[in-house]
Amino acid sequence: MWRLTGRWRRRLRPALGFRDASTAAMACRAVVLPRFGGPEVLEMRPAVGVPDLKPRDVLVRARAVSINPLDLRMRSGYGRSIFEPLLPLILGRDISGEVAAVGSSVSSLTVGQEVFGALHPTAVRGTYADYAILSEDELTMKPPSVTHVEASAIPFAALTAWRALKSTARITKGQRLLVLGGGGAVGLAAIQLSVAAGCSVSTTCGSKSIDRVLEVGAEQAVDYTAEDTESAIKEQFDVVLDTIGIPETERIGINLLKKGGHYMTLQGEAASLADRYGLAIGLPAATAILLKKQMQYRYSHGIEYWWTYMRADAEGLDEIGRLSEAGKLKIPVEKTFPITQVREAHEVKDKRLVPGKVVLEVD
Repeated sequence: MWRLTGRWRRRLRPALGFRDASTAAMACRAVVLPRFGGPEVLEMRPAVGVPDLKPRDVLVRARAVSINPLDLRMRSGYGRSIFEPLLPLILGRDISGEVAAVGSSVSSLTVGQEVFGALHPTAVRGTYADYAILSEDELTMKPPSVTHVEASAIPFAALTAWRALKSTARITKGQRLLVLGGGGAVGLAAIQLSVAAGCSVSTTCGSKSIDRVLEVGAEQAVDYTAEDTESAIKEQFDVVLDTIGIPETERIGINLLKKGGHYMTLQGEAASLADRYGLAIGLPAATAILLKKQMQYRYSHGIEYWWTYMRADAEGLDEIGRLSEAGKLKIPVEKTFPITQVREAHEVKDKRLVPGKVVLEVD
């Protein structure tokens, strides 16, 4: 339950323009990560503090939050060098819900509107809670035709793909793209964003995802469990997005690029090296490795090499919302759990019992 103090009411009424200040509060239910480990370390706590809103902050009443691979990795200790001093954390990046309050400088959203969006990967206070705080740029209006459950599965994956394709590679109509690992959420989003931009797309995926990637617009789908990718794909590409990021997929992706093309992988080494050697040594080492690879591939293959990560992008999120409303961008949800069963939800993802998206519903 939310707890409300007189001081909180007085601060919110003039700053946020509330008609009903009783919608604001000091604490709410949240799933807390007190230490790294398996699903059993997750704790549902009844009264976790909610920070004061900054001028561009938006308080969102969550209705659904999706589970991303990053959540599982963070729970297990990925990013330890950054997050361990900040424990306990609240996991979660995606959210769909209603605006409960806005900061004094927020102009595009108002209380009561249905919104969806995603936090940056390094956010400490995530979305596994009754109420979450995101910046104005991290949210956009939820398409009316899309449910909260469906909407919560979209933004983090789609923004990850958007940053790679639109911000880094700057894809244009008529280009050819290869998505290595197109069956996951980022891969599916990348296929649909590329098709919407007028590009043709080939992809690799497991046998269970073949029909799905073809349905969302891929022209060619190669089952990497049954076929040799390089034998099955004869052409060269302008852009390769590698969602798997192992040495074998990197080698294949690089070899299938045209000169001047872009290879982008989601599996950069910054966090893993920082965890291994500490921030002071790990981050400079990661930068040196990236620069070395960039120089190497420019010289040997004439291509651009990048590590790519999700970043909030207001323009991208608005476009993602428009495509979702038009039915041109969908991330299928395989299973839902009430947020009180978050341990069970993480367990099925850990054990790969549910291959697709899992969403936590917040009552």
